[in-house]
Amino acid sequence: MTQLKLPDIAAQNLDHSQPLDWVGMCGIALPIAFEGRTAAAKIDAGVSLVDGSSRGIHMSRLYLALESLEQVPLTPVALRRLMADFLTSHEGLSSASYIRLRFEHLLKRSALVSPLAGWKSYEVEVNARIENEMFHVELSVSVPYSSTCPCSAALARQLIQQQFQATFTAEHVDREAVLRWLGTAEGIVATPHSQRSLAKIQVRLRSNQATLPITELIDQVETSLGTAVQTAVKRADEQAFALANGQNLMFCEDAARRLHETLKQAPWSSAFKVRVEHAESLHAHDAVATSQWGWEVRCEA
Repeated sequence: MTQLKLPDIAAQNLDHSQPLDWVGMCGIALPIAFEGRTAAAKIDAGVSLVDGSSRGIHMSRLYLALESLEQVPLTPVALRRLMADFLTSHEGLSSASYIRLRFEHLLKRSALVSPLAGWKSYEVEVNARIENEMFHVELSVSVPYSSTCPCSAALARQLIQQQFQATFTAEHVDREAVLRWLGTAEGIVATPHSQRSLAKIQVRLRSNQATLPITELIDQVETSLGTAVQTAVKRADEQAFALANGQNLMFCEDAARRLHETLKQAPWSSAFKVRVEHAESLHAHDAVATSQWGWEVRCEA
């Protein structure tokens, strides 16, 4: 029996030419290695289709090229080679290549005071592209933290002052009596409201950056804010956390400004975007602030 040649529908020409900006695949599962560990990633990979007369691209070539990420650690160099391979396998069809990786980064975090420790998961996204013969890598992380409202703290302090005046009416007060009073619910009649908050950071890495500073970026964000959410805690840790919140009162605007100044000092950052979200415990809506540096200004939803 004669072996028939398999038809290649993608190679057929079209009656109407139309280039396409992006053609590829989304949600590809792949293990990736970075910082000495392995993570399960979801990957979007694609190329432009500048030859509008071609029916389509070669999806299988993109898929097979992704296998290179299983062999080497995830670095800007590895991504650049992969992007170049995408274009080489689509010579004459494509002029730009793109990839997006999404995965969870697990870090073991120590408690503030006690010897306890626990795992925290951070959402990470890496975007790379070759476009107009230029290579770019962008790193994004989401970092949860706690925020205590400065206005609420001031109002709570005023109520405590008023309660003190109502309780201690004499001109001279007993120090021990005041100390005991401060340790009662009657003494601290009001507390400021706090909320779990989220910092979303997107950084464009410098062209000579050799590694992906994922953990370093997360550490810098948490250090800048001072109120990273905790894992396993004892009462001493909870007390230390309350102290950290009291010493880091911040509106969403304050948090965004802190992060802006921190990221401007990062040696591997050529541009960044910051978005902080405070899931208000007072309101039924969130408070949000954004900032950017080195990025072209655009209106975003």
